[in-house]
This record gives sequence, C-alpha cells and structure tokens, in this order.
Amino acid sequence: MPEQGKLEWATPMGVVAALAVGGVVLAGASFLVANEPAGRVLVSVAAIVMLASAVSGALQRPRLAAHTGDDSGITVRKLTGHRRFSGSEITRVRLVRYPRLGRRVPMLEIDVTDAEGVERLLIFGRWDLGTNPHDVFDALAANGLVPAEKP
Repeated sequence: MPEQGKLEWATPMGVVAALAVGGVVLAGASFLVANEPAGRVLVSVAAIVMLASAVSGALQRPRLAAHTGDDSGITVRKLTGHRRFSGSEITRVRLVRYPRLGRRVPMLEIDVTDAEGVERLLIFGRWDLGTNPHDVFDALAANGLVPAEKP
C-alpha cells in the first residue's frame, strides 16, 4: 500500500542559486565592458535572463506535487499561482520522448479535465521536476494517480 501524504518535485535549489549568482556576476561584468556597447548589451541581456530564470525557479516551488490518500490528486504551481486537480480530473499520464539538441529526452505529459470540462495538457521536463521524469511517472503510478489506458 503506498504511503499517504504528499510528494513534491521542483528545480533543485542549488541550480536556482547558481543561476542567481551567475546573473549577478554577469550584471557586474556588464560594467567591465563599458567601452564595448554591443558587448555590454549582450552581457546585460544574459544577466537579465539568468536572474529571471532564477526568480522563476524560486517562485514555482514545488512545480508539481502529488497528494495521496483520501484527497488524492496533483497540484501544479506556476508564476501566477497554483492549481489543484483531483485524481478523477486526471485523464492520462504518459512519458513522451521529444527530440532536443540531437537526442530524445523524456517529458512527463499529464492530461487533465477540470470540473468545468476544460481540458489542459501539462508538460514537465527534467528542469521542472529536478529529477528524471521516469521516476516521477513511477511515483505517480505507485500512488494510483496514473489512470488505466483506454483501448
């Protein structure tokens, strides 16, 4: 019998901290290239992107949470807030391999239909989950959150 409780997945805090430090370092470096306007713009844009990624990773914690037991379901956190889906609203959970940078990487796809009948497709990669999507799929399956495939 699976444990009752809550399982959570998010981008590792070490990665978020490294992005923040890298963004600050690049922001400081933008002042060192003062005599090169194009270089200053490029370094500044890189700093902004790194800092924005760090803020995004810090605010979206946990990115995916699975609730087990009597109130089974999932919670998905985005920048605008979080959304809870009950186990009955989950219509399909599957692993799909997408081509990225010359190789195929696994992504976790979760199809949900909310109480109003609105269908949503949620896609999570290793960056979002902080672990291999296969492990998250296995944890969801072990806790009864993966519906049986319909023929």
